[in-house]
Amino acid sequence: MENKSFDKKIITIPNILSAVRLMMIPLIVWLYCKVESYLLTGVIIILSGITDVVDGFIARHFNMISDVGKVLDPIADKFTQGAVLLCLLSRFPLMLVPILCIILKEIFMIITGFLVIKKVGKVPSADWHGKLATCALYGMMELHILWYDITSSASVVSIMICACLIGLSFVLYGTENIKAITGKKT
Repeated sequence: MENKSFDKKIITIPNILSAVRLMMIPLIVWLYCKVESYLLTGVIIILSGITDVVDGFIARHFNMISDVGKVLDPIADKFTQGAVLLCLLSRFPLMLVPILCIILKEIFMIITGFLVIKKVGKVPSADWHGKLATCALYGMMELHILWYDITSSASVVSIMICACLIGLSFVLYGTENIKAITGKKT
């Protein structure tokens, strides 16, 4: 159960952690593109992921869920993912596939998410398939960052597995959102 006293708060521990993740993005891009320190880039991305897990844990378990956090957390996630994918696109043209999958999924989710909120009055929450797709995405990105001379076949397979899981999540979230909008039972 959410603690309504945190709904309107801006400065909370989870929100600070989300802001820190946003501030890590220029560092990630600089380390990858300018310094070409792939190991350090990978470490910073892992730290960013850890702050994401910790901020979600704190928000849920200590009832610090806020309206700002509901917006800031996914923005930090998507901006981090986008920045890393664009960095990788400079070396791996096939990264365009997960980029396009994410863009299509997120546009659809934003539109149907607003319609769900309007219809049922609550924000749809993350589900197992979304978390699985995110884990696969981060795993694929880390693989390409840390394995500098990744084989073409390993690269293609990991990118395609990731794209398929993003697609699966898109279909499952889409189905749930359409059912919520139309009023059909899930």
